Formats: sequence, C-alpha cells, structure tokens
Amino acid sequence: MAERVGMVGIGLMGHAFASNLIAAGFEVQGFDPVEERMTALAALGGTPVGSPAAAARGVQWVITSLPNSGIVREVALGTGGIVEGAEAGLVVIDTSTSSPQESMVTGEALAARGVGFLDASVSGTSEMAAVKDLIVVAGGSAEDFEGSRAVLAGFSREAYYLGPNGNGALAKLIINLNILAHRYALAEGLVLAEKAGIDLGRMLAILKDSAAGCKVMDQKGTKMVEAEYSPVGRLLNATKDIGLIVGQGREYESPMLLSSAIAEGFWMAGRQGYSELDGASIFEFLREMAGLPGRVAVERG
Repeated sequence: MAERVGMVGIGLMGHAFASNLIAAGFEVQGFDPVEERMTALAALGGTPVGSPAAAARGVQWVITSLPNSGIVREVALGTGGIVEGAEAGLVVIDTSTSSPQESMVTGEALAARGVGFLDASVSGTSEMAAVKDLIVVAGGSAEDFEGSRAVLAGFSREAYYLGPNGNGALAKLIINLNILAHRYALAEGLVLAEKAGIDLGRMLAILKDSAAGCKVMDQKGTKMVEAEYSPVGRLLNATKDIGLIVGQGREYESPMLLSSAIAEGFWMAGRQGYSELDGASIFEFLREMAGLPGRVAVERG
C-alpha cells in the first residue's frame, strides 16, 4: 500500500512537489486556500482536503510550501492547523524560505506537541522543481531527517542535513545571497554593455562562455535580454529573501555590505512597480535608472 503524504501550499513549487511525489508512488492529500490549486492537485491524482488539519490526518509527513515563516507557524499551530490532525510520529517538512529564528521557535512549539519539524528549505526554481532538479538543506533532529529521506528523495535530487532547527533555513538564505548577488551583477553588467552599444545577446553569450559563467546566466540572462518577465520567481520574493539575509547579518554580527546594497536595489525596484514580475526584471529597473527607454509596462501607485 502506498504511503500517504500531506501538503499545505500547492502553488508553483507545491504543485511540482506533489507531481513528483505521486510519480514516486506516494499518495498525496493537500490543502490550499486557492480553489484552482486544489483542482490542479486533483488533476494530478492527489486528494484535495479542507484544512491543514485534514492534510495531517493519517500521514507520517506534512510538507509545507508557504510564503513566509509567520504563515508556516499559523498553519502548523493555529486553529484548524496541522497539530489538530497530527498523529503520533508526524514530521512537518517546511520547504518555505523562512526566518531561521522563527523556524527554531516553530520547531520548539511543535516538539512540545509531539510533532517533529524540519526546516527543509529547497534551492531551485519552480521549473527546476518540475523535473526534480532541487536540493534540500535541512535543520532539525537527525532522527526526523533520516526517517524522511524517502519523502525528500521524492521531490529533490539531494538532501543535506545541517544540524538543529534553523540551520536549514539559514543555509537557504546563504544560497540565495549568492544567487541574488550574481543576478544583480549580471543586470548591472548588461546595462553597462547596452549603454556602450554592445549587443546584449552577444554579451550574454560571451559571459556564459567566460570564467564568469554561472547558472544564473542560464536561468535569467535570456529573460533580461528579451524583456520576458513572466514570473518563475517574483521580484517581490527576491526582495523578501535579501531582507532576511541582511537581518541574519545583524543577528550574527556578520558584515553584509554587498547584501545591503543589493537589498536597496531590489527594494527600490519593487517601489517602482516591478514586484510582481520575475526577479530578472531588476535589469529593467537598472536600465530605467540608466536613462534607457522602457520595454515593459508597470503599474505605479
């Protein structure tokens, strides 16, 4: 008999997780407040349910994929939350990009209710998630991590254990710092190339072939060159992530000079109407600052 997994949050990432878990032989029951996402889960062969508590009933694992750690805490511990449906041995696997400190607090609160918690953040886009090209960086008890390996393997290509709760969330933020720094540098470089009259497509191809070549160029470079900003990951989310990263620098008294500058750039781009576009649209904002003609329509308050 197939093992069942609960899910709360069936957006772009959650949908990909559910699809891969079902393909791996798991039964998936899930909840999302957006009806269209529940319909999409049913189309995959999953079972829509009416609440986070219902998603937790009769399962050993519940995967959460949610916008922030505050929502994770409410979904886990609030009215109609996961703990209301939890049975002995349940482990919550939180794949959200969360605050490490809030992950620690949530883990402690769940432990007091007899529920395990892994802050099992994922690195990769929703497109990468669809083909299971993700890694997981997890904090929590070693026992919960080892007992969850089969589920983690159902939606990722590798999972890394990093010790207590909070460490997985922190590792994800460090990964995102590097991604966003590369993205911002690519955008600034391409703006400089355009201002100098160098063909953008040719410059991108050269960058990819040079010692500076990286995955960010593959994922975001063409979007920048073609001004195609349908969201794989919204600029709003990048702004949230870089804000969390700067906050961790303050928490640990670690210098965040570059991160602070990047955070200001993303924040300003959001204020200028780019929040709901793909994070690659930071290029369009920098073009605007450079006095280049606009190529996309944005709404400004």
